[in-house]
Amino acid sequence: MRTSLCDTLGIEYPIVGFTPSEHVAAAISRAGGLGVLGCVRFNDAAELAKVLDWMDENTDGKPYGVDVVMPAKIPTEGAALDLDKMIPPGHKDFVERTLQRLGVPPLAGEGRAGVLGWLHSVARSHVDVALEHPVKLIANALGSPPVDVIERAHDHGVLVAALAGKAEHARSHVANGVDIVVAQGYEAGGHTGEIATMVLVPEIVDAVDVPVLAAGGIGTGRQVAAALALGADGVWMGSYWLTTAEYTESLGESAMQEALLGASSSDTVRTRIYTGKPARLLKTKWTDAWAEEDAPDPLPMPLQNLLVAEAHNRIQHANDPAVVSMPVGQIVGRMSQVRPVAEVMETLLRETEETLARLKNL
Repeated sequence: MRTSLCDTLGIEYPIVGFTPSEHVAAAISRAGGLGVLGCVRFNDAAELAKVLDWMDENTDGKPYGVDVVMPAKIPTEGAALDLDKMIPPGHKDFVERTLQRLGVPPLAGEGRAGVLGWLHSVARSHVDVALEHPVKLIANALGSPPVDVIERAHDHGVLVAALAGKAEHARSHVANGVDIVVAQGYEAGGHTGEIATMVLVPEIVDAVDVPVLAAGGIGTGRQVAAALALGADGVWMGSYWLTTAEYTESLGESAMQEALLGASSSDTVRTRIYTGKPARLLKTKWTDAWAEEDAPDPLPMPLQNLLVAEAHNRIQHANDPAVVSMPVGQIVGRMSQVRPVAEVMETLLRETEETLARLKNL
């Protein structure tokens, strides 16, 4: 299975895998796809640089990319404490009451600061670090990055991708200089729009003259083949790597993976409680609490993330699968076992080839 995207990115197969784990990203690249490391968890640029050094040494010379979160609207940014003052006390009280009611204990030590990777300035520092490494692609999870960022990437020979939930967004991205559009359907995990993948992909393919990756609800070779049939040049997969062996090895056994392995495709919810923008999450007691009548409205990005950052840390340490807070798409219903990345990739390729052969014989 090969498309023009393979030559564009220097990969064997048109499968791009987004993941917050460098171990998973490196394994995807080694298996012939393009591993894309999510950078939002890095508050410290030096820490990201160290991880990218590791990526350079563990991808067998094969290409990889990074994903930043650069909001289109630049907020007024000062110290984290200044932003913290913008969070209403009632929201903080609600979070604390909810955690107590759900049996989530306080942390033994100090809580972490909010994930500052949601801030525009920190995302720019991620770009600075990435351009010091042999990355092949910089993707922006919130659409088109500023034109000057795109131009800097191009000056370094790095391609730029942007996620789009509407055809008009895709046209705007390309007009700004974006090289690859990720058409992310409603089914996808994390930040996602309101149009389903089956409808969205051909609309975006017809709207732009750059390679298009299909995203949202993809976890089998049949779905990869369907994406190609819709006109996509490849697929962008995120959720499906969360139950790989490499993800388990990097984080250890966790309640999050236990919850994912036991979930069905109907066990997700699209909500603004994670970052302030609509994102699809695993449906748990935590998401249910925010849907109750006494729950406050989520704050805009980046304030919502700063509000719930310590809560997410406490939830993670509580290790209760009924409460976890995790972005994941509707494909979670097919994520029923832990397998190595190489095995997942081999299965995707075999199923895709079998599907294409079956269709050819119709």
